[in-house]
This record gives sequence, C-alpha cells and structure tokens, in this order.
Amino acid sequence: MNASRALAAPPKTLLLVDDTPENLTVLGEILMPHYRVRVAGSGERALVAAAGEPRPDLVLLDVMMPDMDGYEVLARLRANPQTRDLPVIFVTALDSTDDEAGGIELGAVDYITKPVCPAIVLARVRNQIELKEARDRMRDQNAWLEVELARRLRQAQVVQDVSMRALASLAEARDDETGNHILRTQSYVQVLAQALARMPRHAATLTPSRIATYVKAAPLHDIGKVAVPDHILHKPGRHTPEEWEVMKSHARQGADAIWRAIRDQEEREALDFLFIAMDIARHHHEKWDGSGYPDGLSAEAIPLPARLMALADVFDALISKRVYKPAFGIDKACTIIAEGRGRHFDPDVVDAFLANIDRFREIAERYADRAPDDGTGPA
Repeated sequence: MNASRALAAPPKTLLLVDDTPENLTVLGEILMPHYRVRVAGSGERALVAAAGEPRPDLVLLDVMMPDMDGYEVLARLRANPQTRDLPVIFVTALDSTDDEAGGIELGAVDYITKPVCPAIVLARVRNQIELKEARDRMRDQNAWLEVELARRLRQAQVVQDVSMRALASLAEARDDETGNHILRTQSYVQVLAQALARMPRHAATLTPSRIATYVKAAPLHDIGKVAVPDHILHKPGRHTPEEWEVMKSHARQGADAIWRAIRDQEEREALDFLFIAMDIARHHHEKWDGSGYPDGLSAEAIPLPARLMALADVFDALISKRVYKPAFGIDKACTIIAEGRGRHFDPDVVDAFLANIDRFREIAERYADRAPDDGTGPA
C-alpha cells in the first residue's frame, strides 16, 4: 500500500438535505466520488444528523421544504452550540437576488440555484471545505497558543515566586528566622484579605486579583534587614536608642531597595506587586494610632496591605521563639492582638483575625518551625 494513501486524511463529510429524493440523487452522484455523503429528507432529520456522528463538515440545504423550511433549519443549527459553526450552502430553485441576500443574511455561506451545474456544485463545495479547514486550523492553533501561553505564564509565576521567597529568605535568615515565617505570614495575609473582602466597605478594593498581589508581595516585608549590621540585628538584649534607630531603618531601607529595582522600568504595570511590596516593606510597622514608624502614619493613611502585614507579622512574632523572648501560646497572642485593636492594629483587621483564628492556628501548625538539623541531613 502506498504510504501517502495510508496516511491520507479521511474524506470530508457532507450532509445533503432535501425533501425530494430525485434531488438528493442528483447531488449525491456529483459529490459521492469526492466526499462522504449523508442525506436527510426533512428539516427534523437534518437537525438530528447535523448533531450526530460522523459530524458533517458542510451542509447543502434545500430551502423549500414542507413542515420546516431551510430558513428555520438554519436558524436552529445556529442556535445549537454543537452546530452553530457548521457551514451551510442553500440549494434552491429560488433565484432572485433578494432570496440569495436573505439567505446570506441568515448565515448561509453560499447559494446554489437549481437545476444544479456539477462543476459549480463541486467548486463551491470545495471552496467552503477549504475555508472550514482554514478556520479549524486557526482555531486549533489559537487554542494551542492559549494553553501554551497559560503554561509559560504559570512557569514564570513559579520562578518569580520562588525567586522572591529566596530573596526574602536572605533577610529572614539574618534575623534568625526561617523560611517558614515567610510562608506563615503570607498565608495569614491571604486569610485576612479574604475575610475583609466579605465586608462591604472593602469588597470593591479586595478583588481576587488584588488579594493575590498582596500575597505575592508579602514575602518582601523585611527585605531591608539585609542592611542592618549583624551586631544590632542579633543582639539578644535591649537595643540602645541609637541601635534601635538603625534597627527601625530596615523599613525604609527595604522600600528604597525595591524602588531602586523598579524605578527605571518602563512596563511598570507588570510590576504592580512590587509597588505593593514597597508599601508593605515601608509601612508594616506603622500603627493605627500613629505611634509606629518610619513615617508615623495613622488609620487609613497606612496602606491596606501594610495593615494586614502588621498583624500577620506581630502574630507570628508572638507565637515564635526569638533571641529576646520565648514563644507565646496562641491564646495569649490573641489576647495581645485584641488589646491592640484601634491602637496598634486596624479594627477591621483585628475583627477578621479573631473571626478566623482557627485558620491561623492551622497555618501555624502546618508551617511550624522544625528543630535544627542535627548534621545527619543533606548538606
């Protein structure tokens, strides 16, 4: 057997619709040498055949039929998602310009008048089959491109997220914290934002995409700690006033570092999350009553993502062991945060926290810090 014949595509399928058997015979004799031909003797049968298998690639449809004429058949084909894109050629004895224009307006792709001319029938059928193949190829290519684009965007997102966490981990590692602190605070921010989104006054702002941006930006909240000298960052006792000023500078240093990374970029819309990260880095130590740092902002002058991070960061610090304190229990941490409502923290954020404490507890357990490696693990 010839290899090209074995690999040749199967013939295209045509559906011929006419209530007169003689007309079906004439069209069949013209088309059967070149195509797979199915026939239907009424509009109802045509609708069933068009939606069945093998699915036709083209319909040749008589207009003047009893019970259901070709115009109604075409309207029903277009109303059915399974057959809406099926090309239809009207075949009819009606030969006025108005009849032809009316059929085209209804969605027919071409118009053949009776008595039919074999050469015209073959030429017009071939043209429409080729057009359908081109449309199908374009649709399939577009669908592939959409899938491929989505796949590459997901890959880029994973690389971006991992890179940001790795960068943020540098700051956390210098502060004797762990990468799990990043995962916990990121998750806390997400829970708080989703809870606030259910409040009418925040619903318009906290869309799913905006929440995702907050979550993506959260790991960079303490990136400025890389600029704090070790003897201050790791000091176990109380800082002197001068040392405390240096320690506090990490908020401004982190925001400045992010700004230096994005200020010369032209496509800033793509870096929206970094502008959010800059707000979080600079303002997550501000307090609702204005007593925080570095800018002494108060109430809603503090960017919303920074107000979320303020609570997430303090909660995680309370329940984690630090060089200057033991880990507190979650109940004690809840009491401390509740006492800070309206002073340290946004009242709405505290309410969201208290309403979702079980989720905070679950996150704390899921990403709990493990004991230090005993040296037997991988290097």
